[in-house]
Amino acid sequence: MFVMKVKQVAKTRYQLRDIVLIGIVGVFCGAIFFTTDLAYNVLTAGLSAVGLGPIANELLIGLWMIAGPLAGVLIRRPGACALAEILGGFVEMLLGGEFGAAAVLAGVIQGIGSELGFAITGYRHFDKLGLFLATLTGTIVTFGWRLISAGYSKYSWGFILLLLVVRFISIGFFSGILVQGVSRLVARSGILQHDVSKVG
Repeated sequence: MFVMKVKQVAKTRYQLRDIVLIGIVGVFCGAIFFTTDLAYNVLTAGLSAVGLGPIANELLIGLWMIAGPLAGVLIRRPGACALAEILGGFVEMLLGGEFGAAAVLAGVIQGIGSELGFAITGYRHFDKLGLFLATLTGTIVTFGWRLISAGYSKYSWGFILLLLVVRFISIGFFSGILVQGVSRLVARSGILQHDVSKVG
């Protein structure tokens, strides 16, 4: 049943408007990602002074992942989350972000993480449920990658749990609650045909 629903939604072709909107979201959020890089340096320096440097990444991760859920809610097409997040990472790199090409790889992982949340519902829920699931899957996928790529596994279990909780809260706020608010503003503008105000 789940596979059938996904296939039915997947048959809906992208329109030119959808592609343009993904471009707008990707470019706009790419600029946010670049600014977040700058904030990351300042925050890391401050937290490192008290031995909590890794928490800086967890506090800001939700901003680095905002493109995916925003595109998902606005465009409502399979793949929108991943495409917008990857484009955002590419723009971040072009703007001179300190992570370089790694920003694009991060975009792939973060985009897939958010995409899975909407996919679980068969791309039928772009409301609070969809955003919650995107937050959950985004947290699990990206934190799993972080355990491997950033050596989080060397930390104590207590500190790992703290990092995980902070990451979930950050993604939930920036890529969940904030995205919900932005989608409502877009709905009021009337620029989209579907009712994005139905996000819970």
